[in-house]
Amino acid sequence: MDPTEKFEQSARAISRMMGIIFAMFMVVGGFLVYMMIDPAFSAFRPAPEVAVVVATPLEDDFDKIENGVHIRTGFIEGEGLMTVVNNCTNCHSAKLVTQNRMNEDGWRATIKWMQETQNLWDLGKNEDIIVKYLATYYAPEKKGRRQNLADIDWYVLEK
Repeated sequence: MDPTEKFEQSARAISRMMGIIFAMFMVVGGFLVYMMIDPAFSAFRPAPEVAVVVATPLEDDFDKIENGVHIRTGFIEGEGLMTVVNNCTNCHSAKLVTQNRMNEDGWRATIKWMQETQNLWDLGKNEDIIVKYLATYYAPEKKGRRQNLADIDWYVLEK
């Protein structure tokens, strides 16, 4: 065998060996990359069964009134309540209404202000119902600075 043939044979053997090493490198590298992306190998596990739970309300309490108070909004039960709920709570919280105290003129002025500056729609015949309700249940109260404390268990401080 002459040196050229021997060299070619060695070159082919080295080339095959490098191909095998490269293929092994690609397989191991691919495995390591997959382990970084999905360390639990979830792609090779069957999909878990998904339980579908349908919630059915036990009680329709959307407009429930308890102890004279509309539960969802905190408004006092009375004539015109649902008109107030349907018109006032579309834009703001019921708490914004219940924290205010005004007479009929004050509530009408507030509605007019909301129509002029806040894009409140024309309430039509509902305006009288709303104003009557609000002036009845959310009228000014004369309380003074604060209400007197009641039902207090006083105790003596020891020195």
